[in-house]
Amino acid sequence: MLKPEFYEAYAKYFVRYIQDMGKEGIHIDAVTIQNEPLHPGNNPSLLMVAPDQAIFIKNNLGPAFQKAGLKTKIIIYDHNADRPDYPITILNDPDARKYIDGSAFHLYGGEIEALTDVHNAYPDKNIYFTEQMVIEDPNENRINILSPIKRLIIGATRNWSRNVLEWNLAADPENKPFTDRGGCPMCQGAVTIDEDKVTRNLAYYSIAHASKFVRPGSLRIASSEPKELSNVAFKTPDGKKVLIIANSGKNAQTFNISFNGKLLSDTIGNGDVATYIW
Repeated sequence: MLKPEFYEAYAKYFVRYIQDMGKEGIHIDAVTIQNEPLHPGNNPSLLMVAPDQAIFIKNNLGPAFQKAGLKTKIIIYDHNADRPDYPITILNDPDARKYIDGSAFHLYGGEIEALTDVHNAYPDKNIYFTEQMVIEDPNENRINILSPIKRLIIGATRNWSRNVLEWNLAADPENKPFTDRGGCPMCQGAVTIDEDKVTRNLAYYSIAHASKFVRPGSLRIASSEPKELSNVAFKTPDGKKVLIIANSGKNAQTFNISFNGKLLSDTIGNGDVATYIW
């Protein structure tokens, strides 16, 4: 745990980091207080319970950002969906809440619907999905993107998340580098880099179903959710509509896309994912 006498120093660290990155032309849009604050065995992270995070934000970090004129967003929690009470506890403190942009989540525990619980408690605060390990099953004879698309791309955004981040971006053929405490020797990067050879992996293809088409500034719009056809729809800044569908059923399914009086019928195989743009 971080001793209270070092809260001021920790706040100064954030300020200095953001300022120095700015000098290099790198704008830091947002920070979380601590990676996985309920997992002290991980590296890098330390135990920081919700009341302590609230105290740090309202007494140290928030005022330090304000004094330095920083517009960088402060995002709380950054841990699993099994503890929605953690961010809600912090947001219940009005002196901390005024400095907070929103809450961040992982999905190694709990259910993705917990993000909606936090949104419903404080609908004026944003929700973010900031980490999930996505790796391929060596027993599969194909890249199976159903699970990450259904659970993360569709699941998080249907539960108010403004983004989806998977872990991690790139690694070598041995999935290095990783730390010796809390590291992940099995965690593929979205791409594997082997000298001048680049291989695209599960995380790359699952994110690509959304990132190529759902550009920054897109808004999620309503869509019905038939049984075993998980989906999410967006309106992009240039007025296009994007629909991502995942068939988790045991059989192929035929469905209709209806919009403004026009109808498209299509069939999607079991375990398949499709993205539609119009």
